[in-house]
Amino acid sequence: MGTRSSVVILSEWDIVAARQLGRNEAREVGFGTVDQARITTAISELARNIYIYAGKGKIEIERISERGSIGIIITASDEGPGIPDVRKVMEDGFSTSGGLGAGVPGVRRLMDDFKLDTVLGEGTIIKATKWIR
Repeated sequence: MGTRSSVVILSEWDIVAARQLGRNEAREVGFGTVDQARITTAISELARNIYIYAGKGKIEIERISERGSIGIIITASDEGPGIPDVRKVMEDGFSTSGGLGAGVPGVRRLMDDFKLDTVLGEGTIIKATKWIR
């Protein structure tokens, strides 16, 4: 375990590549089809946010093993403008891009663990973990 793979997000095609990588990793780790879809959707939301708001960033996928449990950590990082109001971004239905607003709250719901760190003018790092149940 502990293997990492990543996709740099610069274009819409990179969002597709990140989704594909996530689905493949989730399948190889042993997630069922429902959790594969959850992981893929979370990656899609995170990658799209990087593309829309930061213009450039990275999606990293790491296989993890802890206390007999196996899982996957998705790290979305960028050096964009940061998030001025994290509480607002975490509200359901909030969207500044005109999207569905599933965005960040959707990712938090789809995954088991969720952590968001942002610094204005420096960027954002989101870590989302899913465990095989």
